Amino acid sequence: MVRAVAVPVTADIEGGFGRDAGEVAETVAEVLAAGAAGVNIEDGAREPGEFTERLAAAREAVERAGGDLFLNARIDTYLRGLGDPRTRLSETLERARRYVRAGADGIFVPGVTDAETIGALAAGVPVPLNVLAGPGTPPVAELGRLGVARVSLGSAVAEAAYAVARRAARDLLTGGGYGVLADGIAYPELNGLLAAAPGE
Repeated sequence: MVRAVAVPVTADIEGGFGRDAGEVAETVAEVLAAGAAGVNIEDGAREPGEFTERLAAAREAVERAGGDLFLNARIDTYLRGLGDPRTRLSETLERARRYVRAGADGIFVPGVTDAETIGALAAGVPVPLNVLAGPGTPPVAELGRLGVARVSLGSAVAEAAYAVARRAARDLLTGGGYGVLADGIAYPELNGLLAAAPGE
C-alpha cells in the first residue's frame, strides 16, 4: 500500500496485535519498517492502565528505531457505551490525558455525534482530535469549527457500497429496474484508478 500511493498511509492495528506490551512494540516496529506514517491503536474494553503500557511500549519502539510514526490512540468509551453515561465525558478526557502522557500523538473518539460533546472533547484533549463521521454527525466544516483535526469514515463507505450491491441484486431478482446503477464509475475510469503508476 505504501508503494502504491503518494500520500501518507496509516495502519489500523486494532489493539496492537499482541498479547502484551512487548508484542505490541514488535507490531509497531514492523509497521514503521513497512513505511507507514501512523497507526490507530484502540483501548477497546481494556483497563486504561494496561492500554497505557501498550502505548508507552509503542512509543519506545518508534524512538528505538529512530523513526517517525503518528500514534493515534482510540478511546472506545462512547463506541462501546462503557461506564456511566453521566461521567463518560470526564472519563474519556482523563483517558486522553493519560494516553498522551504515555506517548499518543492524537486521540480518536468514535461513537460521538453531537456537537456539544465533540466541542468539549476538542477543548479538553491536548493533542489533535479525530472523530468518526456518519449519519447524524455535524458536517465537516462544522467539525472543523468545533476543533476537530481529523475526520474518519471507518467502514461506512464500504457499508454504503454493499448496500448499493444489495439493492441492485434485489431489483434484478424482483424484475425491477437498474436505476441504482446510474451513478456508477465508468469501466475505463475504474480500470485507470486501479492501474499501477508508470514504472511500478
